[in-house]
Amino acid sequence: MADAPLSRRDLLRLSLLVGTEASLAAPLAAEAGQAQARTPATPEVYRAIGVTPLINARGTFTIISGSLMLPEVRTAMDAAARHHVHLDELAEAIGARLAALTRAEWGLVTSGCSAAITHATAACVAGGNPDLHVRIPDLRGFARDEVIIPTHSRNVYDAAVRVVGTRVLEVSTVAELEHALGPRTAMIYILAGGGADQSVLNLKAIAPVALAKGVPILVDAAAEILTIPNVHLENGATLVAYSGGKCLRGPQAAGLLLGRKDLVRAAWVHSAPHHGPGRAMKVGKEEAIGMLAAVEMWVKRDHDAEWKQWTSRLDRIATRVSAVAGVTTTVMQPNGLSNRTPSLRVWWDPQRFGFSGETVARTLLETEPRIALVAARRPGPPMETGVAVTPYMMSPGDEQIVGDRLHALLSRRELRDPAVVTATPAADLSGRWDVRIQYSAGASTHALHIRQRNDQLDGTHQGEFVSRDLTGTISGRDVRIRSVTSGQTGDALSFTFTGTVSGNQMEGSLDMGEYLGATWTATRA
Repeated sequence: MADAPLSRRDLLRLSLLVGTEASLAAPLAAEAGQAQARTPATPEVYRAIGVTPLINARGTFTIISGSLMLPEVRTAMDAAARHHVHLDELAEAIGARLAALTRAEWGLVTSGCSAAITHATAACVAGGNPDLHVRIPDLRGFARDEVIIPTHSRNVYDAAVRVVGTRVLEVSTVAELEHALGPRTAMIYILAGGGADQSVLNLKAIAPVALAKGVPILVDAAAEILTIPNVHLENGATLVAYSGGKCLRGPQAAGLLLGRKDLVRAAWVHSAPHHGPGRAMKVGKEEAIGMLAAVEMWVKRDHDAEWKQWTSRLDRIATRVSAVAGVTTTVMQPNGLSNRTPSLRVWWDPQRFGFSGETVARTLLETEPRIALVAARRPGPPMETGVAVTPYMMSPGDEQIVGDRLHALLSRRELRDPAVVTATPAADLSGRWDVRIQYSAGASTHALHIRQRNDQLDGTHQGEFVSRDLTGTISGRDVRIRSVTSGQTGDALSFTFTGTVSGNQMEGSLDMGEYLGATWTATRA
């Protein structure tokens, strides 16, 4: 892929970057070797403080630290850490280099994809005007303060748009879009993938309507592969944001914003080190250089060889677990550009084995060697349970450990799963229960309205502001109740109450997903 020519001044300013004519490959390699000699790459750095590392067979999820940085990225970051630079100059130089590599007009390294979305929103609302910048998120008096989001793109990450103080207008049809577009429209936000391409409000349908009104479009492509030339910009987007710690294998605390030069440069105005609301989203010189190194490597990596390696690892795991009678496997191929990797589904009959995929996934995460993967369920009849294995971020040799551990758990069948092996319910939970939840700081009272049929529970969970459906089971005295909400604001909450019942009292632990845990007690009203 041909790169745009660089001036002598550009080469001097980019002298620390890898993959260019001015790269200091030998010094970087030497410095990296010295750094590795000083800091052995062992898990002891975590074990020393009581944290046990894990094998990532789940994917590039932030909660399990995303991807592992490429060696070239670590080398570049170590070199960047040894010198002082002016960050405005660094942003300008990196912007030009990203433009040359990606064929976008300009580029910006941010502290993550979410930060890229926030800075892009601020740029569309305030431009590069510091008088407006310092007032965010108080948008009173701003000419443009509205962001349009198609219904299919409402998600937990659009909080990065709302944090700027914008008012979100949700639309479902082209007619609604045309009606919503007005002089106060600052931007349209679209989430890539997730069926958005099949929607009547996909990017190709939105682009001509929006661009005729001069309204920029931001595409959130956090987990996607980086296409060159960029597919979203070619389809009419103005800006596109990526995560650095996923398929690009750059720094986890970094992201990319690519697109129209004036808006990307304005987004830098709203980013740290500049003061104002974006100051909290600081990206250091190390992450900036590391992210650029990741993009440099993206255009050089042998992606076909990586795919063959992933498939080979899945084949080894499938061969190992298929040796267990009653276990079947299926390799799933990806759709779209997000998290583009094959994955393996391992299936079994929960009644025959006595436990679910959720129990296996939890056991693998909580015992050593720790493995992170995802529980799966295939509707029947007969209904099958299982786990999903993603090779995206597995290291050499991980596939043998994953295969051996799955084989051991599935062949011994020693796990106890109350949700599968049920006992006669010890109580009828039908009715209203007042629930006291004790958080790490503070407490609140919720209500569970339960209907029990045999060992199955359903009803409503009433929180402070949101009411959501609940489902659950009771086996003997063991109770498990779960509620999930995915509201129109894009927020998502998951509550799983696990505990025991005794007369008119229940108590136990509460799993709140990404919001950690709590304890709960309940009294029948």
